[in-house]
Amino acid sequence: MYATGLRISEALNLRVLDISLENNFVRVVGKGNKERIVPFYTRVKNLLKEYLEEVHPNLSKGKPYLFPNYKGERMSRIGGWKIIKGYAKKVGLEYKVHPHVLRHTFATHMLLGGCDIRTLQELLGHSSITTTERYLKVSLGRIYEVYLASHPLAKL
Repeated sequence: MYATGLRISEALNLRVLDISLENNFVRVVGKGNKERIVPFYTRVKNLLKEYLEEVHPNLSKGKPYLFPNYKGERMSRIGGWKIIKGYAKKVGLEYKVHPHVLRHTFATHMLLGGCDIRTLQELLGHSSITTTERYLKVSLGRIYEVYLASHPLAKL
């Protein structure tokens, strides 16, 4: 979820056929049944490949969900939350970690890395740019730095 910015519900609705390891992207059906394509980087591709080859066959029981529950069915939001909270605790994260923190961190890090707001809107699947602009508040300091470094008259 951190690598793609997916909502927990989007991640849990993924089916194996939604993943393109050849092209490093996932087809996501988001809010309002809107479909979007979200890329992922090579490390995620390698982890997904390993998961699909070694772990998924034992979990899926022949069902299509990428992240199934113990019956092979679609994992519930609560199940997803428990897994995320469990791993956060395991690695020693003290603050409250929940699925949306991963999405929020993805958005913030993308902006800090130079992603433009319009591209981020597409990646997050927001229908309104206003929704995406909420993430700007966190990185206004970085935006100011880029502004000063980029604007020709700011250097005078």
